[in-house]
Amino acid sequence: MENQDILERIQSLVEEEHRLRDEAVDDGDDNRARLAQVEAQLDQCWDLLRQRRAKRDAGEDPDEAEARPISEVEGYRQ
Repeated sequence: MENQDILERIQSLVEEEHRLRDEAVDDGDDNRARLAQVEAQLDQCWDLLRQRRAKRDAGEDPDEAEARPISEVEGYRQ
């Protein structure tokens, strides 16, 4: 997956996140569950993009970066 593909996926997820937040007035359980999934997938995409950039900056092959499990990415402190 190329950086541009990851950025496009991030954009798509951000648009869905905004839509879900706008629909939060209804505040259904399905809506909250999907919003949590989208947020976790966004964290995973950003992590992958950071890995790819770090590998490139270190002179390594960015294609060797792999998406880490959501359970791992969600445990990071910001």
